[in-house]
This record gives sequence, C-alpha cells and structure tokens, in this order.
Amino acid sequence: MSRERGKDVAEGGSSENQQQPATPSRYESQKRRDWNTFGQYLKNQRPPVPLSQCNSSHVLEFLRYLDQFGKTKVHLQGCMFYGQPEPPAPCTCPLRQAWGSLDALIGRLRAAYEENGGTPETNPFANASIRVYLREVRDYQAKARGIPHKKKKKQQISEQKE
Repeated sequence: MSRERGKDVAEGGSSENQQQPATPSRYESQKRRDWNTFGQYLKNQRPPVPLSQCNSSHVLEFLRYLDQFGKTKVHLQGCMFYGQPEPPAPCTCPLRQAWGSLDALIGRLRAAYEENGGTPETNPFANASIRVYLREVRDYQAKARGIPHKKKKKQQISEQKE
C-alpha cells in the first residue's frame, strides 16, 4: 500500500512532492536527538571515542553521566524517608534519572544504532550488562520509594491453548 501511495505522490504536482517529507513522529525525533547526544558524549571523551569502538562500558558511563540531570527524587538507604512512597517533608537525597526514562532511552538508542549501520551482534545498547544495570536501577528505585516492582505475568497455559 505504501508503494501505491508513494507512486500517487510522485505523479502529483511539484508542490505536493515538497510537502511529502512529513514531520517525524515524537519517537523518531527523540531517537534522533538521543543518538546525536550520545554521539556528542563520545566525541567529548578524552580521548574521543569513535562509534566503531564504542562498547557497553561507554553506554554505562553515559547513563551514569545522565543521572546528574534527573528529576526523580531517589532516597538513599540512610534517609528517614527511604521506602516511603510519599514522604511528608523534603530531604537532601539526590535527583536521578527515573528507571523508565533510562529504559526508554536505551530502547531508542538500540534502534538508532542499527538504523545507523550497526549490527545487532555488536550493538552495545543490547549488551547483557546494560540490562543488568537497568534492572538494578529499577529495583533500587522501587525499594527507595517503597513500591515493589511487579512483573507482567505471562498468559496462563489454558489461555494460550484457546
């Protein structure tokens, strides 16, 4: 169907052709912005790291670097509000990147890596160490807020047979 649509547009007037490149979706815009930010991060390293030499340790360093710009209060274990979902007063605990934001970021960067010529086998964003890091962040943040993380349950066997 998209081939036919492309053919219709190609046969249309020149003004239609100029308007054809639609505004990218919010996801695509975020993905491009995240990819550019990561590329800039690698260039700013001393010495600069070429993308071809990037590995999961660079990705982990990038995630830790981003923490300083977070907006989510994550209570430390020594804080009197540790484990309370709605603390009654402010505290000095740091602001961090929320687990969900990091997880979404890694998903976008993982896709962008492959769209920009990387292979799935060498994708540093798909490395097991990244998944372990994200799981640790998720679990710690859930404990700090006193909210257990609930895994999505797989369908029951009887439901799968139907």
